[in-house]
This record gives sequence, C-alpha cells and structure tokens, in this order.
Amino acid sequence: MTLKLRQGSSAYDITVARGALSRAGELFDLQRKVLVITGEGVPQQYAAAVLSQCPCGFLLTIPEGEENKTTATVELILKALLQHGFTRGDAVVAVGGGVVGDTAGYAAACYMRGIDWYNVPTTLLSAVDSSVGGKTGVNLLGVKNIVGAFHQPSGVLVDTATLDTLSPRLFTEGLAEVVKMAATSDASLFETLESCSDIRAVLPDIIASALRIKIAVVEADPTEHGLRAVLNFGHSIGHAIEAASAADFYHGEAVAIGMLYLAEGDARERIEKLLKKFGLPTEDHFSTEKLLEYALHDKKTRGGKVKLVKVSEIGSFSFEEAGPEELRSIIQARKS
Repeated sequence: MTLKLRQGSSAYDITVARGALSRAGELFDLQRKVLVITGEGVPQQYAAAVLSQCPCGFLLTIPEGEENKTTATVELILKALLQHGFTRGDAVVAVGGGVVGDTAGYAAACYMRGIDWYNVPTTLLSAVDSSVGGKTGVNLLGVKNIVGAFHQPSGVLVDTATLDTLSPRLFTEGLAEVVKMAATSDASLFETLESCSDIRAVLPDIIASALRIKIAVVEADPTEHGLRAVLNFGHSIGHAIEAASAADFYHGEAVAIGMLYLAEGDARERIEKLLKKFGLPTEDHFSTEKLLEYALHDKKTRGGKVKLVKVSEIGSFSFEEAGPEELRSIIQARKS
C-alpha cells in the first residue's frame, strides 16, 4: 500500500509492502549519485539490495547505537559526500533503524544546505515513527536529538520482510510507539491491538494505521509548534528514563514506561495491560530526582516548563505545562 504525506506544495510517498526493497529503483530517483548509508548491525543484504539498483552508488556503513548518534558520525557522512563529489542534485538513502535515519537525514540536511534523502527503515520502531515527518538530528552531551533540522525525506519505503530479522526485544520495542499513537489518537486501533492474538499477521495494516496518525499530525503541524507535540506522549519522562539507564532501556521500552506516568484512570490500566501483553516494561527503578534532572534538560523544555501529553481516555489527549514542582509531583505519584 502507498500512503502520501503532503507538505505545502510538495508531497512524498510512503510505501508499505513486503518485498518492496526490490522496487527501490522504481520508487526512488536513483538515477544520480547515491550514497547508501547503513548501520553496522543492519543485515547487509538490505543496503546491497538498494545499492544494486543505483547506477552510480556508494556504500557507507556507520557505527550504530545511541552513543554513536553524534556530530562526529554526521561529519563522517559529510566527508564521504564531499570525497565522492556529490552535488545538490544527488541523494542519500538511509537503510536501517532510527539512529541511521536520523543521522543520515541530518547529514543530508546539512550538505550543501540540503540534498534529497530517502528513508528505508528496517526496524518496527523507525517504520512507525521516525521514518516520516522530517525530524532529523543527533544527540549532544547526553541530551537526545538536541542538534538537528526539519528535512523531509523524498520518499519512504517500508519492506515488512526486513522486520523478520529483528530480535523479539527490538520488535516489541517498536510496538510501544504503535501503542502510543493508538492511545492518543485512535481508539479503534487500540482495541485491535488489545484483541489481536498474532500481531505479525496484521503487521502491514498496523504499520499503515500508525503512519496515518503521524501523517495527519505532521501535515497539520510540520515543525512542532502545536499539535505535533502529541507524538511526544510518553517521551518527556521516557527520554529521562532512557538517559538515566545509559541505554539499558531501549527507546521504545523507555517510552512505554513513560506513558504510564502520564496516563490516568481506566486509560492507564488498559495501556499497562497492553504493554504487558507485548512484553514491554512498565516500571523503572530511578529516583524522582534523577528523572526530574534529565526531564528538565530535555530540548522540549521552554522557560523551565515541559509540555506534557496526558491521556485519560483512550483515543484522546490533552496538553499540560509543568514546571519542576508539578513534574516532581507527577513522577512521585507514579512511584508511590
């Protein structure tokens, strides 16, 4: 299936289909210099499949993991583009998870003030979340995604066959972002997740449903001045948990726990039950003060306050601004 994200006068296609990698040359404009960027831990056949469809392609493998999502890795990409003589008319293709996509996309935004890039997410987390929307960036001094740019991809390709090689933990991590989207914006999708006995059997539909939510939000608020903040449900405290754990918790796992700090009543009970169904964590062991410290250093903090997304009824949300004391109370309430 093909979805479309419209941004002003431009638009790009998001293809979700098993075996779509073999159609990269049809779906993307690869008839130019192309730098295919992948990660060390990504099965190499995925990048090779894209590269084989590039008449003038180059391969760059970058180190993976949050600890390598840095300006140093961006510089590595920029040097490769310059050394191979890339111009404004050339392109980058990111093949991998969120770290690869965010880093490659940011490098594409920086090179010659912006060249085309395409995203081929190979994890469920990146497929349903970071692959679309144009938020690119890297971490600095322990602050997640603090350096970056809005740079929309020219196309996205989700080959669901690539998800077959994910470990169970990486697969379930991605489900946290699906739960997030459903909890805030789609009660029907949430019910489907609750009742489904084999999530893999309906995976393309689940991915497409999550992407439709994100597309609608991004089209309405491309640079996060209002509505787009809804996509941060679970992230304000989730990022703090992720940072405090020194990556012992994966991003999706931290977001899963983070959602429970900001859900209320029946919604919290249903979210927690669903997270447990998927084998996601629902508790952390960090002190209130430690989480507060990291949360207040998040890039979304404005004037000492954090914009929180709260869910008290599945399928809807509300925004709330919290200063240090309000945030401390929210964290303590969950831990008590």
